[in-house]
Amino acid sequence: MPVFHHRFELPHSPREVYGWHERPGAFSRLTPPWESVRVVSRTGGLELGSRITLCLRKGPVPITWEVEHVEVDEGRGFVDEQVRGPFRRWRHEHRFSEAGTGRTIVEDRVEWEPPLGSLGRALSAPWIEAMLQQLFAFRARRLTGDLELHRRYGPGEGRVVAVTGSTGMIGRNLVNLLRSGGYRVLEISRSRRSDPDAVQWSPAQGALESSALEEIDAAVHLAGESIAGVRWTGAKKERILRSREVGTRLLAGVLAELRDSVGAFVSASGVNYYGNRGDERLDEDSGSGEGFLAEVCRRWERATDPARAAGIRTIRLRTGGVLTPEGGLLGTMLLPFRTGVGGKVGSGRQFMSWIDLDDHTGLILHALRTVELDGAVNAVAPGPVQNATFTRTLGKVLRRPTVLPLPAPAVRTLMGEMGEELLLSSQRVSSAKAEGSGYNFRFPELEDSLRHQLGRTSRTDSGGGE
Repeated sequence: MPVFHHRFELPHSPREVYGWHERPGAFSRLTPPWESVRVVSRTGGLELGSRITLCLRKGPVPITWEVEHVEVDEGRGFVDEQVRGPFRRWRHEHRFSEAGTGRTIVEDRVEWEPPLGSLGRALSAPWIEAMLQQLFAFRARRLTGDLELHRRYGPGEGRVVAVTGSTGMIGRNLVNLLRSGGYRVLEISRSRRSDPDAVQWSPAQGALESSALEEIDAAVHLAGESIAGVRWTGAKKERILRSREVGTRLLAGVLAELRDSVGAFVSASGVNYYGNRGDERLDEDSGSGEGFLAEVCRRWERATDPARAAGIRTIRLRTGGVLTPEGGLLGTMLLPFRTGVGGKVGSGRQFMSWIDLDDHTGLILHALRTVELDGAVNAVAPGPVQNATFTRTLGKVLRRPTVLPLPAPAVRTLMGEMGEELLLSSQRVSSAKAEGSGYNFRFPELEDSLRHQLGRTSRTDSGGGE
């Protein structure tokens, strides 16, 4: 039976590491973003007999995978085995052993057996070994970073954070990060749910019960109509604007009524605030630019005024392109680049201000816990790059050619105003304020971020896989 081993060391005690794995959100934090995995059901945490059922997708094919915790050594590790799923046998041992004062050796041992016996092993072993190497290299890096974040900003136990847009790409990752740190998260959503931590709202009707938020310490506002995907019509532009302005003003007004308990309000905005500015270096004091999205961002940020006027520390995150294969900038680029038809857009000289998803959620946590931080903050990595550089780097990571450019006239013809503002505009945005406030970027370099998010780290980065 094939056996995979992985081992790395953490500057945290076994009790801390085990405790992190016990919390809600931990499993999702360890699920790589390039895999399509959905939790269908879950019973218990790490208790003996607890189960988790997953739905995985490999192309168009859904796969159900159910595992059960069959051994638990509290504070030191646990073992899960497949109940049903794609393998004939799957047993995963998680061990946390002391490596000196306050340090832990994390060891993963996976026994696996594919269907079809020796034939299945011959056909699938190299692919499965490579997949496991990718998976555990990612898990080691994300676990290391998350534990460091929670150590730096302190425990979340006893703190309650309300989040809008919690089912979106950024929101669900933020919710899992916060819950894995011990925070209680109230998810503000338009859908009706029986979950006691779900709060229903209807921005269009001005409905949000302030009583449901009376115990919160902070709020994060991420909800808004998607700006990408379809050509902008007049109706689409109106939805984009109203979803941000109306929802933000409603939430800010409710928070203003609760001002004595709310310590921070983090509200999303975008680097589109600055408009098309060529190679001009832009910081938070740079004026707003021209264009539809610049106007959206101005009105979006002004809608936070009721909270600011009530004395709530209000942070407006001007976010660049968030890198994750789950969606957004990178997600939309992957298919053409993987098929070898990707290339620079327009002249390729326009600057792209980007940020790794892990840094974006980390910066939100930093904003929640850093009382000195206030006002507009650029949520971008330290190194904005020109489109041609981004293209070459993505092609290098994917090992694909990038020789088919998309000329600017074609962008304007195919996508209209949306293409002009999202693909051809240039924003060279500084991260100096975030760094000056004490935030340490986990992924300041573009190639490192892409390799992390796409599972393309080298073997030497794996943390000790065998």
